Amino acid sequence: MPELVRPDPDELIAQLRAQQERALRGKLRIYFGANAGVGKTWAMLSAAQRERQAGRDVAIGVVETHGRADTAELLAGLPQLPRRAMPYRGRTLQEFDLDAALARRPEIILVDELAHSNVDGSRHAKRWQDIEELRAAGIEVWTALNVQHLESLNGTVGAITGVRVHETVPDAVLDEAEEVVL
Repeated sequence: MPELVRPDPDELIAQLRAQQERALRGKLRIYFGANAGVGKTWAMLSAAQRERQAGRDVAIGVVETHGRADTAELLAGLPQLPRRAMPYRGRTLQEFDLDAALARRPEIILVDELAHSNVDGSRHAKRWQDIEELRAAGIEVWTALNVQHLESLNGTVGAITGVRVHETVPDAVLDEAEEVVL
């Protein structure tokens, strides 16, 4: 008869704690596209409107419409958190306010442009890090990302298109998303 191997109790406790932490984390949905203008933000806002109509608490942390009227129309009825004024090279930029989002604690928050670099003086250097903090607080986050901003594909896409972007997101962020919408 084979000898029974008892599991390490410390290892079992660590596994249980990791499972509990994952269960408490907010989900991540990434709208993933080939390039700018393919409709990622439009699709994200359309889905947010459906969720709002179904009774869920949805808020806009930051959404960039890029002047597209049809995209801007989809903001109607969705509460938008105020942005934070941040000084930058003699100007004042309106940035995503992570503290306002954490204080508001919506069920779902839309935080567009996952690869965005935050202004110097922000808590995190990158928006994807802000999103990680929101998720750790149990808030579901929806965001958008273009393929050329994914760290492992940045060079390949740059070689094909002749355009290399400098704002990238680690592949692990995409890997950890519960849902990727193409």
